[in-house]
Amino acid sequence: MSSNEPSFIERIAESVQMHANAKQVYGEPIERGGMTLIPVARVQWGFGAGTLGRGTRGGGGGGGVRAYPSGFIELHDGHAAFRAIHDAHSTALLGGVALGGLVAGLVLGRLLRR
Repeated sequence: MSSNEPSFIERIAESVQMHANAKQVYGEPIERGGMTLIPVARVQWGFGAGTLGRGTRGGGGGGGVRAYPSGFIELHDGHAAFRAIHDAHSTALLGGVALGGLVAGLVLGRLLRR
């Protein structure tokens, strides 16, 4: 690889910079009956890379992206309001994490008292 070529990390950073923008979060406006709706999403990006041990050649990397609808912006009569879309899956996941933390705290507390 020549010194002028971007490194693997630099190429990933360029790709994220090019694709992680407002277009990923806000959809195309929809106009109906004097009202404009702008879809809004939550976008998550994740990347990882690694190599094998010392003296071995090889490595790898990967990444992913996922988007979830989170609501819409409603424009009507000169006013704007954000309307959230409540996701039952996310709410259940958050509840499960909270419950798991509570149970772990109780178990840890009993173990420390012994």
